[in-house]
Amino acid sequence: MEYLLIFISAIFVNNIVLSQFLGICPFLGVSKKIDTALGMGAAVAFVLTLATIVTYLLQKLVLDQFGIQYLQTIAFILVIAALVQMVEIIMKKVSPALYQALGIFLPLITTNCAVLGVAILVIQKEYSLLESVVYAFSTALGFGLALVIFAGMREQLSLVNIPKGMRGMAIVLVSAGLLSLAFMGFSGVDGGLRTLFGLD
Repeated sequence: MEYLLIFISAIFVNNIVLSQFLGICPFLGVSKKIDTALGMGAAVAFVLTLATIVTYLLQKLVLDQFGIQYLQTIAFILVIAALVQMVEIIMKKVSPALYQALGIFLPLITTNCAVLGVAILVIQKEYSLLESVVYAFSTALGFGLALVIFAGMREQLSLVNIPKGMRGMAIVLVSAGLLSLAFMGFSGVDGGLRTLFGLD
């Protein structure tokens, strides 16, 4: 039941983009088309889950063992950068069209603070390895969900007549704010589920 609560909370209640405001750059940059948003969501899900496993093991087996926790951020960034390079090489071979569609935003996963943020959050929350994997994958699903919904909104916005002063980034930011407000409706769901299943 604890895993289900982590899953629901990471996707809806504490959405990494809309509640914690991490990963805004790809959220705004790759959300023009649903196809691109799906591809980016899949790439982030893969990198985020894999990076969390590797950084968790690095933290427990190396940094904690040798008392060098102060190197956490640098070590995590190096691991994430290496993983993104691997994903980029694989995607270039497997799906050149998706690789071209993502363009500059695929290397930006390296500097996507959502990936680094999740890797650090699982250590701070003192999750086990399995809880960390569930949290990372759920967070990636939440990121993908927000990205796809927002891409759908932007595709609809391209079909309507928007007042001149609101065109471009202005309407994009207003739409992102409205989507964030919509996700705020889920706040308290995890607390309610905890009470319902007697986990408090």
